[in-house]
Amino acid sequence: MADPDFKPFRSIHEFLTAVHIYADEARHGKTRYVDAMHYCAHTRKDLRQCLIYDSHEENARLIGIEYMVPKEVYDSFDEEEQKLWHSHDFEVKSGMLILPKPSGYTDEEWEQAELEAMKEIVHLYGKTWHTWQVDAGHEFPLGRPALMGSATSPEQIDLDTAMTKRNQAFGVDHRKKAAARRDIQPHHIHPNANSWWKND
Repeated sequence: MADPDFKPFRSIHEFLTAVHIYADEARHGKTRYVDAMHYCAHTRKDLRQCLIYDSHEENARLIGIEYMVPKEVYDSFDEEEQKLWHSHDFEVKSGMLILPKPSGYTDEEWEQAELEAMKEIVHLYGKTWHTWQVDAGHEFPLGRPALMGSATSPEQIDLDTAMTKRNQAFGVDHRKKAAARRDIQPHHIHPNANSWWKND
């Protein structure tokens, strides 16, 4: 009999929130985005894998997946593969990406822990597919998976609007997060990443 112990889920120990943008629409100058709750496992030192939900509630819908790899792994991919991945530099430095505080930590303790996590995440590349366009009102996961990415500059997304619901839900302010992360070492982004924002 198969082991019913849900072992793959034991390794999920990181909760991130951000917004994902639809890559194909970004190619045409549009920034359509959706809230993305990441539940991530550090499968290996060179691979994180995340289940993406539309909320953090019990009835949350599984809408996609994201894989994250460090620079040395990303650099080993061929050119066409690299174009499917996005950087996390702007997500981190803008305060868009957060780790909501769990119980048992003071605000000061968690801010420091989150900052240390961001110093690592800023150098990762992500490949994300969404299978359910909940923002389009779909009741079921219809159509083909959509390649997703992230904004890479403040001109691409109005963060004050995009972060309103998230900030209220978790009692944070993305602007304060950005200020606290100002000194994080910048990431040199590979030119093939975030390909949907480029005219080529």
